[in-house]
Amino acid sequence: MALALLGSTALTAVTAQAADKEISWIYCGDTIDPVHTKYIKQWEEKNTGWKVAPEVVGWAQCQDKATTLAAAGTPVAMAYVGSRTLKEFAQNDLIVPVPMTDDEKKTYYPNIVNTVTFEGTQWGVPIAFSTKALYWNKDLFKQAGLDPETPPKTWAEEIEMAKTIKEKTGIPGFGLSAKTFDNTMHQFMHWVYTNNGTVIDADGKVTLDSPQILAALKAYKDIVPYSEEGPTAYEQNEVRAIFLDGKVAMIQAGSGAADRLKATKISWGITTLPLGPDAKGPGTLLITDSLAIFKGSGVEDKATEFAKFITSPDVQSEYELQGGAGLTPLRPSAKVDEFVAKDPHWKPLIDGISYGGPEPLFTDYKGFQNSMIEMIQSVVTGKAEPEAALKKAAGEVEAFK
Repeated sequence: MALALLGSTALTAVTAQAADKEISWIYCGDTIDPVHTKYIKQWEEKNTGWKVAPEVVGWAQCQDKATTLAAAGTPVAMAYVGSRTLKEFAQNDLIVPVPMTDDEKKTYYPNIVNTVTFEGTQWGVPIAFSTKALYWNKDLFKQAGLDPETPPKTWAEEIEMAKTIKEKTGIPGFGLSAKTFDNTMHQFMHWVYTNNGTVIDADGKVTLDSPQILAALKAYKDIVPYSEEGPTAYEQNEVRAIFLDGKVAMIQAGSGAADRLKATKISWGITTLPLGPDAKGPGTLLITDSLAIFKGSGVEDKATEFAKFITSPDVQSEYELQGGAGLTPLRPSAKVDEFVAKDPHWKPLIDGISYGGPEPLFTDYKGFQNSMIEMIQSVVTGKAEPEAALKKAAGEVEAFK
């Protein structure tokens, strides 16, 4: 009996040891991407005794689940999160830093690493990236008497063309997103970053109340009459659906719009986002999702190693460049050059990166986001003038940094 108990105890110890070598991963989505499945297996084969255990959780619940488990003291090793939340996780001591060497940083396009950095430290590994460009309907341009091959290069041209299209065809010239939805703030940030604006600087100072952002808010007000009726009822995917139906002439959208447009009869073009008066070059909001390494799992170092492997250049480019993935590449490479040469619509989405900027990192990101949405909606609906709306929002977001 003693020998039997000893054997049982030893078996339990071995089982516990094996469990200690598991990297649990909250994976957002409906299914695991086949590229990730392939490379998880490859990594496990090279790391004997280690197992990666992804748990697929729907987009609406995945980040909340990771947060709840971490706050309860039972964290997963790693989770797919929006980079906008990294500051809040870090300041609540729920994640560990994921420092990058200078060589690692240099592999990314400019400003990408800034999306996961605050106080000089990286807190996640980018795994998904999106940018926006301007799409235009060449048929509607032609109907309005505009050159279908010449899209707007500046905000002033964009507003004037939207006005001409609306007056000549009766069809909205621009698709404006102003619904109570997170991407309403994102859509506005594209205007901020095409006018050399910032919301919060590297030292954590709120810079929202600036001439650059005021100009963006005034441009929003100016384009409202030539946009779809009732923009507060639409978020960006709903605006995209109107564009795909030929019922709006210009929209800001990512690579997913190009994939869908190829299945339509619309004659369309894509270019970098029009520039504001203070722009230094083509810009866009740089949105990344990241792998965050949670504190207290006991496998932080190995989880960091795996996170860097599954987002390494060869693996990541295979994941990004699948047809229909809807992602902008995180890094320049010969593969990306080949991809762009084959499908030129990618070029404007990449060209905007150089002067693009990150989602502003706030401790209370939702509070910040809600203030920005309220500011945008108050101007779009005419309830407030841009100057007053901007000052109000700037005062509010101080509490969220």
